[in-house]
Amino acid sequence: MPRLMEVIECLDDSGRIMVCRVPEDGECEIKWGAQLTVRESQTAVFFRDGKALDVFGPGRYVLETQNVPLIGKLITGLGYGSKSPFRAEVLFVNMKLFPNLKWGTREPILFKDTELQMIRLRSHGIFSIQIKEPQLFVNKLVGTQGFYQDTDIEDYLKNIIVSKMTDILGNEIKTIFDMPKDFNQLSLLIKTALKLDFEGLGLAVHDFYVSTISLPAEVQSMIDARTGMSAIGNMDEFMKFKAANALEGAANNPGGTAATGVGMGAGIGMGYMLPQMINQAMSANKEKGVLPQDGPMDKLKKLKELLDMGAITKDEFESKKTKLMGEI
Repeated sequence: MPRLMEVIECLDDSGRIMVCRVPEDGECEIKWGAQLTVRESQTAVFFRDGKALDVFGPGRYVLETQNVPLIGKLITGLGYGSKSPFRAEVLFVNMKLFPNLKWGTREPILFKDTELQMIRLRSHGIFSIQIKEPQLFVNKLVGTQGFYQDTDIEDYLKNIIVSKMTDILGNEIKTIFDMPKDFNQLSLLIKTALKLDFEGLGLAVHDFYVSTISLPAEVQSMIDARTGMSAIGNMDEFMKFKAANALEGAANNPGGTAATGVGMGAGIGMGYMLPQMINQAMSANKEKGVLPQDGPMDKLKKLKELLDMGAITKDEFESKKTKLMGEI
């Protein structure tokens, strides 16, 4: 015996269902005068023989000629009298916001960077959507499915997003070094580019955010190295500082590694480096017309020689060295 429906409604406890068909398996016998209840966050599309006849907003409706003028033509037989049933179905469309949908690049995007040349990027973020045109959305995407969830459309929308993002990166971004400050602008550009595509599906993009743009490990290492060089600043001053620390270590540990082969090698290396540093400094002074004078490094070297000769004590060396280090 066919099912005769008197109350038509749809409740969603999961919050993930975008479209719910009643009955789930297609048309059924709906009683003349049956009640249709549509919640505030829903829109109901009334179907007969595969055609959308009417769209109902929030409220309670009695399925009679008064609410559905075409319903009078749907009565299947005269033998039922005023309670004659008709075959139809209702699709409840969830009009609420579907937030926190995730998107990301499954495969890296090839990007031509003005500084690093060709590199591969990965990106991730979130977006939110709402159904803007219920009838268009049902006809374009849902079809004959009984239930349609946000996960059913998520992958399709991801592909659209990645395609638009690839175009915008190539046209708007010159180098990845500018990207962190442009995340908000980049998100807005992508959201604007997605508008027409989503509207063609009956959807509206409510929010769109680019959370991260990541680089291959080897490119990240290059950027870290570049950052480290920038942090060093003046290389000449940095080398002087390292040389002074080496001399300090040798003075504090006269019987340690300085006596070993490794220590001797380090000492020889430092011996080669110090004259070069001094010559470079003297050459720079000559170019500027400045007469060479004993600088803090020269004085520190002489001070160390005096300590090695036993001409001064360790305490005197430390006292003078502290003063010289302040001049470097």
